[in-house]
Amino acid sequence: MTDERKAPGGHAARIREPQGKLGVLLPGLGAVSTTFIAGVESIRRGMSQPIGSLTQMGHIRLGKRTEHRNPRISELVPLADLADLEFAAWDPFEADAYRSALNAGVLEPELLNQVRPFLEGIHPLPAAFDQHYVKKLDGPNVKRGASKMELAEQLIEDIATFRRDRGVERLAMVWCGSTEIFLQPGAAHQSVQSFERAMRENDPSIAPSMLYAYAAIMSGVPYANGAPNLSVDLPALVALANEREVPICGKDFKTGQTLLKTALAPMLKARLLGLAGWFSMNILGNRDGEVLDDPESFKTKEESKLSVLEYILQPELYPALYEKFYHKVRINYYPPRGDNKEGWDNLDIFGWLGYPMQIKVDFLCRDSILAAPIVLDLVLFLDLAARAGMKGIQEWLSFYFKSPMVAPELYPEHDLFIQLMKLKNTLRWLRGEEQITHLGVEYYD
Repeated sequence: MTDERKAPGGHAARIREPQGKLGVLLPGLGAVSTTFIAGVESIRRGMSQPIGSLTQMGHIRLGKRTEHRNPRISELVPLADLADLEFAAWDPFEADAYRSALNAGVLEPELLNQVRPFLEGIHPLPAAFDQHYVKKLDGPNVKRGASKMELAEQLIEDIATFRRDRGVERLAMVWCGSTEIFLQPGAAHQSVQSFERAMRENDPSIAPSMLYAYAAIMSGVPYANGAPNLSVDLPALVALANEREVPICGKDFKTGQTLLKTALAPMLKARLLGLAGWFSMNILGNRDGEVLDDPESFKTKEESKLSVLEYILQPELYPALYEKFYHKVRINYYPPRGDNKEGWDNLDIFGWLGYPMQIKVDFLCRDSILAAPIVLDLVLFLDLAARAGMKGIQEWLSFYFKSPMVAPELYPEHDLFIQLMKLKNTLRWLRGEEQITHLGVEYYD
């Protein structure tokens, strides 16, 4: 069954209704995945609220302000119901979702015990894992194969088995694994043919996260990358996603410090306040912090976090304000904090006549608490995109990422508020509603 709407100037969207179960595939059963799964189950039982989730709590304005049409997003577009979600995960460690959640230390034992039987029923599948790419981790629950292509084929079989055994109608995959070492696109990543040849030849430029992305696309499963790894952000996999009509997006969940940067930096540019320097420091003690203690993995994260300000502030357009600003990012592994991350920022800015000022921010956040609703929204929006016939890069989901994927000829949009407008206007477009332009004269002509 499809639902089609059209408004004057609007897009006629044929969107299949979300009938049947939606399978959620999670590479990585650590803090983010278990916080997400436990949270969904708690919400389904009426014990918690889906705070932080745009799909569950967000409203969207339609038409002019005088029309007073502000439905929930879930009332505008047909999203899968939380009751229909089924979960599967891969992880190099053998702990089930309950034990993994206890180890992560994000959620209180009292809450976890309320959903314990459900979590204990989720056992991680053997992971396509190679310690070369995540040097700080090593677990026994891993796949074996003569080549990376064999590992990818095993992942494809895992997906098919889950689809069959759990009776799911549709699937979505979100990478929630650790940050891999820094890699740049090379010859192996330029075409589907070169990528598949590199997998067969065990080319070191093919990281495990790429195998999951390949397996998802080959299985017709939408894929989102929640880490700064290249993963699906490669010419070969973008081409494959377009060829197989699979939605993809990424990369790196925008949760703590970068979330604040993409809100504060637009304020500086909007008011044309200059920036002399921006120093960012993080301390965290979860598995992500341990992984980022390795310089090669930190390099991948650093590239993701550093690019944000350049794109938002556009120093080439505003050289007097931003041409020479200094930007430093530090991430420190500090076990006592666990998942409770602290992000400290110092901004040296200047205003009228060049007079200096400062902004200091200390964000005491919970990394996985901020990431879990992102995973939920990505699952539901990717499923919506697939049912609407959308394929390839879903730039309208940039709102959720530090380093949004874009077409080769475009620069990424990092401004949080422009990203949200792009997301909501895409939903309006899908439903044949007019775009909201915020034109200042529309009520006064």
